[in-house]
Amino acid sequence: MYHCASDFQVNGKESVITALVTISRDQHCISRANISQAALKVLYRLKDSGFHACLVGGGVRDLLLGREPKDFDVATDATPEQVREVFRNSRLIGRRFRIVHVRFGREIIEVATFRAGQTEDPGERLTENGMLLHDNVYGTIEEDALRRDFTVNALYYDIRDFSVIDYADGMQDLEAGLLRLMGDPETRYREDPVRMLRAARFAAKLGFTIEPSTRAPISELSGLLAEVPPARLFEEVLKLFLSGHAVASFEKLRQYGLFEALFPETEEALATQEEEFPHTLVLKGLENTDARVAEGKPVTPAFLFAVLLWEPVRLRWLALQSEEHGTYAALQAATGDILERQVARVAIPRRFSTPMREIWTLQSRFQHTKGKRPKRLAAHPRFRAAYDFLLLRAESGEADPRLAQWWTDFQAGEEQPASTEETPARRPRRRRRRRKPAGDSA
Repeated sequence: MYHCASDFQVNGKESVITALVTISRDQHCISRANISQAALKVLYRLKDSGFHACLVGGGVRDLLLGREPKDFDVATDATPEQVREVFRNSRLIGRRFRIVHVRFGREIIEVATFRAGQTEDPGERLTENGMLLHDNVYGTIEEDALRRDFTVNALYYDIRDFSVIDYADGMQDLEAGLLRLMGDPETRYREDPVRMLRAARFAAKLGFTIEPSTRAPISELSGLLAEVPPARLFEEVLKLFLSGHAVASFEKLRQYGLFEALFPETEEALATQEEEFPHTLVLKGLENTDARVAEGKPVTPAFLFAVLLWEPVRLRWLALQSEEHGTYAALQAATGDILERQVARVAIPRRFSTPMREIWTLQSRFQHTKGKRPKRLAAHPRFRAAYDFLLLRAESGEADPRLAQWWTDFQAGEEQPASTEETPARRPRRRRRRRKPAGDSA
């Protein structure tokens, strides 16, 4: 290991970075055997084409922690157009961040050009609140390191000599389990408010502590998330809750006042709990999500959002019923009202909002356990998801556990609906004797 003194700036302010540290191959635990073949192909082909290329970000961080990375990102001094020339199996994407996706079968390796940090006069790159509109100013690897969000994500694995390059004392924070933002926290959050969500997500995922100065501005600046496009926040919500750390993410978001910025009506309901139903249901739903992820089972965003928004829907449903709406009509109206307001904050694509509505509206039909209604409900394509949701409601104390057990028994064939007693048999029809045509004789 060797140190090379260097002085850099982040956002025009003196950085905490005082030294470049290069960690040789024999002093770190990263092995090429743990890096995907697709990522290695990208790294080697860029190197052989005369470019500098490194693994960077979460992939390097997770490898150093002994975790299996979800994906691998590459940073290089090649421009997006040059990367595109090297790889036919690639395409340029993005406006704010111009990057290249190189596809190998179902695996995609994201390749980004080294970028320069924000200058003193960013001009049109910023909104009036300091948010970055685009960031395609290319620079050196040193400048690229300084514009990254957290120190533990500013570690580079260099394919030339298999060393790890640390520009921000990231290894030290990694060993200490500390999540530290690069540069001035308030400025960095204003540049991109989603960094606050990333801080909560990484703290939950890694079990790290958020460094005090990184943590301090979050509650005050959480309102900036309202300026982030709802479609982008949808993707961030999926990362927060579908990565196996949903409960921890939920607790971090509420701790720092971020959950309210994403789900304001749910937070309002949680703040005025009714016999602990809302909080219990959300937590049990997220626990169920984490368990399914751990078991390798699929989790649909529709069920996740149905859990997160059920309490506002239920309260609105009760209010509409008191206004003399029918039960089912009131529930349909409630789902529409809540979804309309929610998508202004976090977009929910129709392919998920439609099954959400069905999961919710089917809840009122579970009350009908007589006649042919149970069989008709059981034949509904969304029955299983709605039944699982009923079980969750019962487990949380919000629905009658006896009702949930009835439906469980009904599916197992152990109990028949109360009104399935035999109906009187129809009298057989008497055959009508055909009249003989007139004139026929015996």
